[in-house]
Amino acid sequence: MLRNSNSRGGFGSGMVVAVVCVCVCVVAMEYGVRVTEGEEYFKPFNVSYDHRALILNGKRRFLISAGIHYPRATPEMWPDLIAKSKEGGADVIETYVFWNGHEPVRGQYNFEGRYDLVKFVRLAASHGLYFFLRIGPYACAEWNFGGFPVWLRDIPGIEFRTNNAPFKEEMKRFVSKVVNLMREERLFSWQGGPIILLQIENEYGNIENSYGKGGKEYMKWAAKMALSLGAGVPWVMCRQQDAPYDIIDTCNAYYCDGFKPNSHNKPTMWTENWDGWYTQWGERLPHRPVEDLAFAVARFFQRGGSFQNYYMYFGGTNFGRTAGGPLQITSYDYDAPIDEYGLLREPKWGHLKDLHAALKLCEPALVATDSPTYIKLGPKQEAHVYQANVHLEGLNLSMFESSSICSAFLANIDEWKEATVTFRGQRYTIPPWSVSVLPDCRNTVFNTAKVRAQTSVKLVESYLPTVSNIFPAPQLRHQNDFYYISKSWMTTKEPLNIWSKSSFTVEGIWEHLNVTKDQSDYLWYSTRVYVSDSDILFWEENDVHPKLTIDGVRDILRVFINGQLIGNVVGHWIKVVQTLQFLPGYNDLTLLTQTVGLQNYGAFLEKDGAGIRGKIKITGFENGDIDLSKSLWTYQVGLQGEFLKFYSEENENSEWVELTPDAIPSTFTWYKTYFDVPGGIDPVALDFKSMGKGQAWVNGQHIGRYWTRVSPKSGCQQVCDYRGAYNSDKCSTNCGKPTQTLYHVPRSWLKATNNLLVILEETGGNPFEISVKLHSSRIICAQVSESNYPPLQKLVNADLIGEEVSANNMIPELHLHCQQGHTISSVAFASFGTPGGSCQNFSRGNCHAPSSMSIVSEACQGKRSCSIKISDSAFGVDPCPGVVKTLSVEARCTSPLSDDFFQEAVSSF
Repeated sequence: MLRNSNSRGGFGSGMVVAVVCVCVCVVAMEYGVRVTEGEEYFKPFNVSYDHRALILNGKRRFLISAGIHYPRATPEMWPDLIAKSKEGGADVIETYVFWNGHEPVRGQYNFEGRYDLVKFVRLAASHGLYFFLRIGPYACAEWNFGGFPVWLRDIPGIEFRTNNAPFKEEMKRFVSKVVNLMREERLFSWQGGPIILLQIENEYGNIENSYGKGGKEYMKWAAKMALSLGAGVPWVMCRQQDAPYDIIDTCNAYYCDGFKPNSHNKPTMWTENWDGWYTQWGERLPHRPVEDLAFAVARFFQRGGSFQNYYMYFGGTNFGRTAGGPLQITSYDYDAPIDEYGLLREPKWGHLKDLHAALKLCEPALVATDSPTYIKLGPKQEAHVYQANVHLEGLNLSMFESSSICSAFLANIDEWKEATVTFRGQRYTIPPWSVSVLPDCRNTVFNTAKVRAQTSVKLVESYLPTVSNIFPAPQLRHQNDFYYISKSWMTTKEPLNIWSKSSFTVEGIWEHLNVTKDQSDYLWYSTRVYVSDSDILFWEENDVHPKLTIDGVRDILRVFINGQLIGNVVGHWIKVVQTLQFLPGYNDLTLLTQTVGLQNYGAFLEKDGAGIRGKIKITGFENGDIDLSKSLWTYQVGLQGEFLKFYSEENENSEWVELTPDAIPSTFTWYKTYFDVPGGIDPVALDFKSMGKGQAWVNGQHIGRYWTRVSPKSGCQQVCDYRGAYNSDKCSTNCGKPTQTLYHVPRSWLKATNNLLVILEETGGNPFEISVKLHSSRIICAQVSESNYPPLQKLVNADLIGEEVSANNMIPELHLHCQQGHTISSVAFASFGTPGGSCQNFSRGNCHAPSSMSIVSEACQGKRSCSIKISDSAFGVDPCPGVVKTLSVEARCTSPLSDDFFQEAVSSF
């Protein structure tokens, strides 16, 4: 019998050893993962379900799913993202399908590049992971137009997402296309592929009532249509309480532990666990504490859940114009366990990895039990016990005290106070708002509020690019310790009016999307307004000014008089009143409406539109108002630079001129330069904090919209308290700063030298202060005490090879690891004893082992990862007998390639 600490519910028995072998070893043998493309990835197996869980190859499974949207990363990033998901404990990869990316023109399909869905599914399979494909085809996802192609709204008589024949015809055609493609590529489970689950529609229950009877009929039709396609795996509908009997209704929320499906014959599934939240331009950055996230997951499985998907496990980037609306930013980081650049977000990723390992230890009891036994332990404390008498073929039960298996979850839902409870004769102390996991109903191996995973501090570092040979460069500028891409910039102006023969003139105001078809953010409207001398005199004598009034505008309106910008409006269908200044005679009144992502959520999306809505008139004239709603307007779609592809490497526009550093920032101006990037594999970003609003391209690839719109100064918290229910306003950061200044440029889009950067600046900015930044986790910290739980991965690994768990494996350990391509170069702090403080602010306590620094340095320096046992023997001394000791460490990770590049750049400067 191994040591047992009743005061903390510590690990004390070898009973759990065989438990993990059931849920891991057997699965590996039965499904026989293969990695050769063109062959079966798994031995073909069927998928069904009962009231408890999905059933794979005849066996119930409790599954962790990782949400990754394939177009929000490059194909070169996919393998690493999937591998990190698997290492983090995921069993399944989940994604939406993005209709407008796959069918940008009706009948013309795109399944290449970032939209190579087949490749993405195969990569998941090659890593031994299952796949959950959410076809929709409505996605929401803060994606442009919710994933619908804009051409869909032009089909005569169409109404989206209701009992409408034209819409149903188009929807069925696309859903069939995807299902048939997956079948042809042999990617369903019964074909030896990874796809075990499909989704039709998406959160339709939120808006179904808006459509009345037609909504109910459409929902039933969508379910029947999906089932008729013969995919051979279960279908789900999320947030659909009235889903038909043969469709599983599922939960999307921050917490789903109280959710139950609409039939006892269906399992409890959580298709979207929001582990962060999205961000809009001009808003704060939301963060969800990992202690609360882990609490939500543990409570879900504690109370009968069986499938949980993180939305998002990796968020990524809204490249190009794919961001949704209103006003979704280019980053879709989502505070996910893997950040926008593909780096692990610690401690979120590591703490969840430990949680997943603890849950996997419980899986045999969970699958063997139809429902848990509920035990009230206190006013706000409770236990759920999963216990069953089982006979598992091939399992040596001699190590069990009986043939009964048992796992328990102890929860303290008090938001403020820890609680000590008695469970099965033992006492357990549970922190507030937390769950303790006991895989053998005796020993605690994990508590959701006790984070032992390392903290990684992300650094964004500037590097001085070498001078390009393309443009003879002036000396690169250095100011306030920032290095800029201040090579020779070229510039050219965008015409601020109608610029092409493709323009047309008609009576009245046309809706923005009806004209642009979303081929561009920009639509110009131009008309002429005659102002008489008597009008001028009237305004002067009465001290009044004419005003432009518009009933409604979204997202941005810019007003020009005779080529001069006189006003800007930003909003979502807001009324406009803009003071005008006319000259005598004919004046050119030009309006520019801009979209910043099409509406991605809500009913009647096809009717939402963009640009100008309602009446438009000029008030204040001597003879009364001028109704412009019926005037002749000339329309022009897009910008000249877009049409001429200024962003392309092949563009040879002769109107580019050199930009001087003293040039005055101007509106609607194109800039371009060439830049180099450091070697290595650290993710690259461009810092646009010196710019205003616009779009950017690197080597012809559209990296997205940028905007330095500032967030509110208030609403951020100095300290983030994980306790209590989370919402998107809790634990916000970045108050009073631009919402986004850094823009991801995937390494696969870059060359070592001479990368073309083209910028369209709308409002005025200084391109000379744009800089290249590298992302890395340079500082890593961890803090683990003697009273912590044993390392879960040791338990799992020992079980996988059929070993007994030794007493040595029960000693808590501190683990550190650097990101790929980095090693631990130095240890900044190490103390075994009673250290205080937190990461980047550790301090020695009264108790300190003198060997702390040397022991940790020897174990870690020069390595990518290391571990140190938390024991007196590891440090050769007990620095304070009778005191529970802690090891706190802060270390530095470095990349030789990046460091060499930086030193070379500085010396050349």
